[in-house]
Amino acid sequence: MKVLTLRKVLLVISILMIISLLTIIFSSVSGIADIRFKEAFDIILKRLTGNAVNGQMSDKEIILLEIRIPRIIFSFLVGASLSIAGILFQVILKNPLAEPYILGVSGGSAVGAIIAIIFGLSYGIYLTVFSFTGALISVVVLIFISTLGGEMSASVLLLGGVIINAFFSAIVMFLLSIASRGEIQSVVFWLMGDLSQASYKNLEVVFPVVLTGTIISFFLSRKLNLLSLGDEVALQLGVNAKVYGRLILILASLLTATVVSMSGLIGFVGLIIPHIVRLILGSDHRILIPASFFTGGIYLLFSDTLARTLRAPSEIPVGVITAIIGAPFFLYLLRKGRTEIL
Repeated sequence: MKVLTLRKVLLVISILMIISLLTIIFSSVSGIADIRFKEAFDIILKRLTGNAVNGQMSDKEIILLEIRIPRIIFSFLVGASLSIAGILFQVILKNPLAEPYILGVSGGSAVGAIIAIIFGLSYGIYLTVFSFTGALISVVVLIFISTLGGEMSASVLLLGGVIINAFFSAIVMFLLSIASRGEIQSVVFWLMGDLSQASYKNLEVVFPVVLTGTIISFFLSRKLNLLSLGDEVALQLGVNAKVYGRLILILASLLTATVVSMSGLIGFVGLIIPHIVRLILGSDHRILIPASFFTGGIYLLFSDTLARTLRAPSEIPVGVITAIIGAPFFLYLLRKGRTEIL
């Protein structure tokens, strides 16, 4: 484990904040509507100073303030949340190849969302409620399976996730078989990841959950470092692996379920980002968690910017972009034999 100093933490966070700001600026001026940086700056300044009136906004003001900015913030938070959840799942499973979807959370969320779409409840908050409920059900089932023997085992957790994913995949196929053509199109697009429905209402839910979850994860950094060494070692050093394992599982699942219920299924973020950060900065969670927060946000925001601009005015599902970027990079890591990094 690399030596960590306060100076190093501040330097890394400062650099990532600057890159985040540059990515946000790039995304805010990218799109089919030609909004230059100065125009975007003036529009935002006008809103902050209270000189803007909603009923008198220009087309560019509406596009920037009501469409792009909430989507930019939402994309960043989704990427950050999936990255933190990926780290937490990897600690639980003692496996750097784990990610938020491997435990079946995404499967439950997908079933809930598809049920809402098929029954005509994809408007308002219904889609989010159904999707979130499905994810929470999968978490409850997973905890039940993993504690049947009295102790929560990483191998049992992994096997339980495989079983739950297989079960939910079968339900998804069944629901698709009885859905109409229009419903199938909506479902497939959601399954591939869709950030186009981002709004300030979404942010009212996502922002506090992601921020609180990240802060809690950071304060658990020392516990996570010990748990990464093994349950027996952690227990000898005063960390109850069983108690903290359940807490971390619930926290990771909540982070995943909250964003997946609104963004659809977006893969590889929780797998690739922690990998990259570990390879560069080491595996100390005191730096890994804040660095992954910003790196995940940057990655998904950049991916979403590509998704909405490459074939404008049409959009590519952001999950397709993350898979295209993430899969080859992950194969490269495997080829280099750099997977044993926890």
